[in-house]
Amino acid sequence: MTKAFFEEINSDFPTGVAIKNVNLKKKVISYFAKTGNATIAELGKELHLSVPKITSLLNILIQDGLVQDHGKVDSTGGRKPNVYGLAPDSAFFLGIDVKTHHINIGLTDFQKNLISSFERYPYKLSNDKESLDELCHVINTFIADLPIPKEKILGIGINLAGRINYAKGYNYNLFDFHEDPLSKVIEKEIGIKVFLENDSRAMAYGEYCSGVVDNEKDVLFLNLDYGIGMGMIINNQLFYGKSGYSGEFGHIPMFQNEKMCKCGKKGCLETEAAGWALVEMFKEQMLAGASTSVNVSPEEVNLDHIIQAAHNDDVLAIELIANIGEKIGRGVALLINIFNPELVVLGGSLSSTEDYILLPIKSAIKKYSLSLVNNDTQLKISKLGDQAGIIGACLLVRHRYLALEHN
Repeated sequence: MTKAFFEEINSDFPTGVAIKNVNLKKKVISYFAKTGNATIAELGKELHLSVPKITSLLNILIQDGLVQDHGKVDSTGGRKPNVYGLAPDSAFFLGIDVKTHHINIGLTDFQKNLISSFERYPYKLSNDKESLDELCHVINTFIADLPIPKEKILGIGINLAGRINYAKGYNYNLFDFHEDPLSKVIEKEIGIKVFLENDSRAMAYGEYCSGVVDNEKDVLFLNLDYGIGMGMIINNQLFYGKSGYSGEFGHIPMFQNEKMCKCGKKGCLETEAAGWALVEMFKEQMLAGASTSVNVSPEEVNLDHIIQAAHNDDVLAIELIANIGEKIGRGVALLINIFNPELVVLGGSLSSTEDYILLPIKSAIKKYSLSLVNNDTQLKISKLGDQAGIIGACLLVRHRYLALEHN
């Protein structure tokens, strides 16, 4: 991405003419990013612009290093037209998916190809300055080791759990000890524009754009990890709600118990069905003398230990995962009755146990939802796995850069 176009996008006081020109360039870039290469005639028809105007825009974008002339294309007759498309390595987006015990990082190009990534970088998430400093250090180290110039990274998307105002860059659950928006705090440390997003919502967007979603336009994505989050695609659009805090599926008050949730309330779905609740139940069973292949002390047990044990046919792990699966299924039945979605996608670390959690969820859906409603809903496991959040973060940054400005 050249400095000229970058400055146009980020201008604080654009004029009407400048906005129009930037929007036209964004439309061309967006078409290439989503559809692929095209001729001038194809672009003109799709964008409703004249041949001279398209030609002028392409010449500018070629000078900016964003677009390339790929030469002649086969034609049925007459003069062969030139085909144009995004220049290789013209610009990149960095996605950061912050988990409880690790960080996933990846880099994509304009055409959503995952160029460079590493997953499960060790990290301990806690709401303090040391944890925030470590996050910035990991990001800076990753960028320094990339084989591309830093200035080609147009933006960074960071996924975090909790209630996030993505438009203003605040997270009201984590790292909320600065007056400035968290996005700006990190931006100062990294030197690249930063966008924050709720982790479940970013995962939903990644899965919708590049994963298991086919042509469905109403999709619920469940992030089954230490917490239980949800991202919603309604009529092909991410649904945020009035303040951007939609999707708190894990905090539906489903149980009459005295268990305190992480949110400070009692009886939430998470108190008996989230990953952190599963870990507590597993520890209790170990202390009570239950047999298991997990060979660490109860105090050291984490979610990864339980998931790995299930993959190794550990009876205790399988039974407890089935137990929480049934409870999650009751919650999903509630969602199906309310939203009547085309597709529910199970993602997050617990989805990697596949049938061990999928089958009890399916059974509970049949038991608790209306048959006439759930007949229209498919239930699938995430295709992208740990990459869903990375790809979603990158694509959301791309989407926001290509969003059209208004006077």
